[in-house]
Amino acid sequence: MTKNLFEAAAVDEVKRRMAQLRPDSERLWGKMNAAQALAHCSVAMGMAMGEVRPPRILLGRLLGPLAKKSVIVNGTPMRRNSTTEKSAVVTDERDFVVERQRLRESIDRFAAGGPGICTTHPHFFFGPLTPVEWATLMYQHLDHHLRQFQV
Repeated sequence: MTKNLFEAAAVDEVKRRMAQLRPDSERLWGKMNAAQALAHCSVAMGMAMGEVRPPRILLGRLLGPLAKKSVIVNGTPMRRNSTTEKSAVVTDERDFVVERQRLRESIDRFAAGGPGICTTHPHFFFGPLTPVEWATLMYQHLDHHLRQFQV
């Protein structure tokens, strides 16, 4: 069974790993520094809660169902340099401490809100998701970026 952010143990694990992240942590791939990655993850959490509602993209309509099965159902880790929605790209400089706290608060709000906090708006790539699928995707996405910085 794939981990998800409705499970207290998964939330604790993510927070413990986030605590190991440093402003100068070296990335293994991508362009974002640690603070930018934290801000990016907060935007993604906002998507799961319906605060950000990007439209579906053609590539997602074509490949989304296959990728959904791999990442969300089977728990295959997200690939390096995966598709990023435009509104979630962070290029400006961010305050690491502020962004880490903001992400912690987003994770707590999501976990406490349970299934009812999840949007019914389709994911830009994967399409319609159930609340448990959103919670699984959010765990997978956070894991992806924590692995990016070796934590």
